[in-house]
Amino acid sequence: MPDLTQVQLLTELEPVAEAELNRHLSLAREWHPHDYVPWEEGRNFAAMGGVDWEPEQSQLSEVAKAAMTLNLLTEDNLPSYHREITEYFSPDGAWGTWVGRWTAEENRHAIVMRDYLVVTRGVDPVALENDRMANMTKGAHSDDLYGLLRGVAYVAVQELGTRVSHRNTGKACNDPVADKMLQRIAADENLHMIFYRNICGAALDLAPDQAMEAISNVVTTFEMPGIGMPNFRKMSLVMAKNGIYDIRQHLDDVVWPVLRKWKIFERDDFTGRGAAARDELALWLEKTELDAQRFEEQRDRILAREAAKREWVGV
Repeated sequence: MPDLTQVQLLTELEPVAEAELNRHLSLAREWHPHDYVPWEEGRNFAAMGGVDWEPEQSQLSEVAKAAMTLNLLTEDNLPSYHREITEYFSPDGAWGTWVGRWTAEENRHAIVMRDYLVVTRGVDPVALENDRMANMTKGAHSDDLYGLLRGVAYVAVQELGTRVSHRNTGKACNDPVADKMLQRIAADENLHMIFYRNICGAALDLAPDQAMEAISNVVTTFEMPGIGMPNFRKMSLVMAKNGIYDIRQHLDDVVWPVLRKWKIFERDDFTGRGAAARDELALWLEKTELDAQRFEEQRDRILAREAAKREWVGV
């Protein structure tokens, strides 16, 4: 049986997209960025007769600064993600309506995070703006080898990963205002994930081998969308070391939940291609489990040495 074309996939899956869109709209809670920002903490910067940012003004730890900056810069690149999604979705009907709604909701996340950081002077606003300009100028570009199927599989994984990252960042901020704000954002990301996850689940029923190949390709080569942003590796390492988002969380809290929902290792409708892709995925999962164990052991050793050093110097 020949593969379904992108047009055929879009047409066959549109009723599912419409149902998922309606479900999303029925569950999405209305909220407003200005309600999550402590405006009374705001004051002018030097250009308006005030004082420019200094590091001691921030109440955030270095871990929280890195996590908030990386998460915000990821949200900032929304125009690139909108373009990418528009390329593999139809601009019409339920597909087009969803893209518009998703874009508007994601933009709201960037608005509230930036307002919070600027008002509370959580990070250097000049450095943040310079990084935003560099990040958005570079943009995000994905491999469209599998088109729609790879796209929905990728965003299903990415949205769940973003939910985990936002939620843990909120806890790391040690600020109830930031925690409440990031809980609200994480709830949105979860609804977004469910839309894409369910579309991908329907695609597995419609074109099992095609969808399985796309899922295997996404999971085994996955990179978060902020990979090209300034200082991404440094900030990611800080987040991983401190339990914001690491390989164990990616595997246990992101990858495995979606694979179980799709019943990847229970399905019996794959032929040679799909079965081979599933086997490839299984090997990756085994390797990544070992990688996660090694990472945890190494992190524990590093944290123990740092704790011992602090005790020795009396900190």
